[in-house]
Amino acid sequence: MLFIIKRLTFVVSGSCQSMLRRNVLLCKRACTRPLDSRLVLGIETSCDDTGAAVMDETGRILGESSHTQKDVHLKTGGIIPVVAQRLHKENIARVVQEALDKSGIAPRDLSAVATTVKPGLALSLGIGLQYSLNFIQEHKMPFIPIHHMEAHALTVRMIQSVPFPFLVLLISGGHCLLAVARDIDDFLLLGQALDEAPGDTLDKVARRLSLVKHPKCSTLSGGQAIELMAQEGNRLKFHFKSPMGQHYDCNFSFAGFRNQVTQVISKKEEDEGIQPGEILSCVSDIAAAAQYTVASHIAKRTHRAILFCKAKGLLPQNSPSLVVSGGVACNQYIRKTLQIVTDATGLDLHCPPAKLCTDNGVMIAWNGVEKLRKGKGIVAHTANIRYEPKAPFGTDITGQVKEAEIKVPPLKLKISQ
Repeated sequence: MLFIIKRLTFVVSGSCQSMLRRNVLLCKRACTRPLDSRLVLGIETSCDDTGAAVMDETGRILGESSHTQKDVHLKTGGIIPVVAQRLHKENIARVVQEALDKSGIAPRDLSAVATTVKPGLALSLGIGLQYSLNFIQEHKMPFIPIHHMEAHALTVRMIQSVPFPFLVLLISGGHCLLAVARDIDDFLLLGQALDEAPGDTLDKVARRLSLVKHPKCSTLSGGQAIELMAQEGNRLKFHFKSPMGQHYDCNFSFAGFRNQVTQVISKKEEDEGIQPGEILSCVSDIAAAAQYTVASHIAKRTHRAILFCKAKGLLPQNSPSLVVSGGVACNQYIRKTLQIVTDATGLDLHCPPAKLCTDNGVMIAWNGVEKLRKGKGIVAHTANIRYEPKAPFGTDITGQVKEAEIKVPPLKLKISQ
């Protein structure tokens, strides 16, 4: 396997030259070990989940561990960055050690460490990066910095044969975007959220509905609570205007829709004579209508992205694929809505299992494995590695999508809750 390190021109001291030579040898060693012995440790701390996993080159998970902060943040009504940072710091060493113990792999046997460095919460990213840099310094191995959204986009390839290029929809609490994946490090951005992500929107609606006080929802995240309550509701009891109906692009917007929901909740509280914080009698109907509007908005933008890709020849003619990943992809109602879109347009729909849609160390390890296979993104010198809370995703061609002004034919999104 040919491994190439970009040429850098600078003056270094003798000790620095020695360090560089050592790191280059580490990277070469990682790329030339036999396939069955190349192992990657993946570490994830981009938001509120601490995850670690050890994986071999075939994608076999040898050991994994995680620590979720969900219960803590449920009590505070949202993620507080300094609290998330503290909990990552308290748990990361244990989580990594548990993954290693379950795998039966010693640190010296690892080929590389792959860690999320962008995008995410700055304080959370910092914990994962610092721990990883200390780890690779101690155990003398290469480092593979990982883009969190790229890892989500490629997770499905660990369990299904999905060749490039394919369309990917990433929907979570922090992100919402559509892109064409052309290679492990080559993406074309078609559209993204202009304000807030769908997971964040559903969480905020759930908080405004005080679903955490509902006996069925006390241990669920906001999005999970909305999905559960919607199963008992009638979405036709409330109508929310679908966002960006006159914008013929693939961008997303959820903030205006959330304001609509908030206004309806306030009016119903007044009608029923209850205070904010109490449960409305129509809570399930509002949840159902809110979930439908979010799903419909996502479906329409995805439909336009498919039509754009077909018009521009960006997807293969035979068996084109849509990959959906991210925490919101766990929502079965949204998955069914997207299935209607792919059935109508002739695409195959691929979704990772729910446990791999949320943030986890496995997807980071897999992204590291794919990079290791191709000798891409393996860092020989980590002095300049920094975490990036905000980071671009791929090559932005959203302007081209907007210029195409593709109108989407109506689809009947009638599915059971």
